[in-house]
Amino acid sequence: MEKLKFRCLKADEIDCRIATVRANGITLLLYKDARVDQNILDETVGPMNWQRRHCRENANCIVSIWDDDKQQWIEKEDTGTESYTEKAKGLASDSFKRACFNWGIGRELYTAPFIWIGDKDCKITAKKTGGKEAYTCYDKFSVSQIGYDSEGRIDVLEIQNVRTCKVVYHIGSGPKTEPIEETGKQEGLTETQINTLLNELVRTGIGVRSICTNYKVGQLSRLNMEQFKDAMNQLREKPDKVQKKEPDPETIPPDDDCGLPWN
Repeated sequence: MEKLKFRCLKADEIDCRIATVRANGITLLLYKDARVDQNILDETVGPMNWQRRHCRENANCIVSIWDDDKQQWIEKEDTGTESYTEKAKGLASDSFKRACFNWGIGRELYTAPFIWIGDKDCKITAKKTGGKEAYTCYDKFSVSQIGYDSEGRIDVLEIQNVRTCKVVYHIGSGPKTEPIEETGKQEGLTETQINTLLNELVRTGIGVRSICTNYKVGQLSRLNMEQFKDAMNQLREKPDKVQKKEPDPETIPPDDDCGLPWN
């Protein structure tokens, strides 16, 4: 096998997670999801040349890549941690992502700088928890620019607030992305994107009004691309809508009980 090298992540393959919230600002962490790992494995080695398996009740994941020279599978393994929702699925996903880090996919995220967003660039809410004052922030953030040096370390990074569409963090020599004016002529979603979003809403049982209210738009077609990606990322993490189980036909009392043996 020639030296295997995975490309660095693109901006739209990186997600932002709020790590800490204080009265005067928040810190962010950069991360990738399992779909990014799957796509890059398919792209780099081919969908038929890698495999994954789990053990220890999904706590460990082994990602194997086929080596043509050695005529064998080369394995790398790591352990994950449970998520707050869907523990089994979250554990499997996390162990898979960590195993992919071992292969080098997304390893450049470890070179991310300390990301501080001041309270002027995000909405922070104070609340009482156990008699103590705590803070929370429900804003979503996306990576709008990313760049790397010759060693694969992050040297350009730009982050936008999805709610306001404004750049809230920028380092490096790349030009800042101009904020989208609310009254400007921005392109809405395509019909395909709207249908994709609607399919996820049907699957999860979440209403269109809820999405429109969250992003402060009158209709789905007014969502911008960053808001669309943010909504899709959140919806993909939601479980399917619980369907009401219909009773078996044999257990449904007939409308007319004439002729039944107990009559």
